Amino acid sequence: MAGSEDPELRIRATWRWESLTPAQRAGLLDDPDPAVREAAQDRNWRLDPERVEAMLPSFSSRNRFVFDTCALSPALVEQCFTDGTVLPMARNPHIPAYALARLARHPDAEVRASVAARPDVGPDLVAELREDPDEDVRMCARLHPLPRTWAEYWAIGQVLGHGPDCTCPIGEPFTRSHIEPDVGPSPDWFAACAVSEEPVLRRVAASWPGQSAELAETLAQDDDEEVRIRLACHHPLAPPHLLLDVFVTRPAHRPHLLDLPAFPRTGRAHLVDHPDPEVRALAAADPALPDPPVEDPDASVRRAAAANPSLSPDSLETLLADPRTAEGAAANPALPVPRMHALLDHCLNGTTTPPGAVQR
Repeated sequence: MAGSEDPELRIRATWRWESLTPAQRAGLLDDPDPAVREAAQDRNWRLDPERVEAMLPSFSSRNRFVFDTCALSPALVEQCFTDGTVLPMARNPHIPAYALARLARHPDAEVRASVAARPDVGPDLVAELREDPDEDVRMCARLHPLPRTWAEYWAIGQVLGHGPDCTCPIGEPFTRSHIEPDVGPSPDWFAACAVSEEPVLRRVAASWPGQSAELAETLAQDDDEEVRIRLACHHPLAPPHLLLDVFVTRPAHRPHLLDLPAFPRTGRAHLVDHPDPEVRALAAADPALPDPPVEDPDASVRRAAAANPSLSPDSLETLLADPRTAEGAAANPALPVPRMHALLDHCLNGTTTPPGAVQR
């Protein structure tokens, strides 16, 4: 759109200002159409330190967004140091070099780690951060042998510090960049991350759904649990046994895993005696289970067992008569159609006596 002959489309191109190349931005700022120039100048305010400073009071509670993404004047930089708003500034791509050096020596290790992970830190500062007393800071500094763009920096940022139970929304991965076109890191970069010695980079690789089948198989056997969890949650080729393993060990991910088409629907009988009732309920629903545990002490397990299609119609009659299992039995896909109609008629008629078994 930025190169379109239609000025209306060029105006629309300014709506995603950060996704444009520097040359495209310059062209729109110098566009022959005054409406396009005005739109470009309006969108370009984030990169004008004086305009940012002038507009800051109007943002009030959203000032953190300004400190995180906008070009800051010297006065705003000092304000951040004075009032302690330094962590957003440590992630800001437009921060001046002198401020970056001060942030690299900040007493807060999280601030130093954020600086150490940046792609624009000079070699002297990187060498200093590699000797930092904090392991996380040293780890972030070690990532520098793999050259990165800002898009790659943000990809790493979506993994750093999130932990194995992270349930952040899963959407289009890794395309955020405030100073480069939003095209995301290259497949080659993700492939290099997959074989890195750094667990953080392998976690990034496992989070990318475009990873090759060969590398996905390798990551599924990674020694780092978080690598395996991220592969299970993000990659369409994650093996079914891994999805089941993560379901059992990480309850936070269970709702998402159950929705995945590769999640195993059978082969869960070995979990029928698991101490977690949610895991037992999963096993109880396995259609290959020869004897569903309809007498389990947990109601959810009994319900799942009663809905197991391996049960015979005669067994379902017994379960329908028991209030503890009637709901699951009524949902059982093996329930004969005439019996379903009898149950529906009973409910619609509002009778108090449950209908007896019907002829099959």
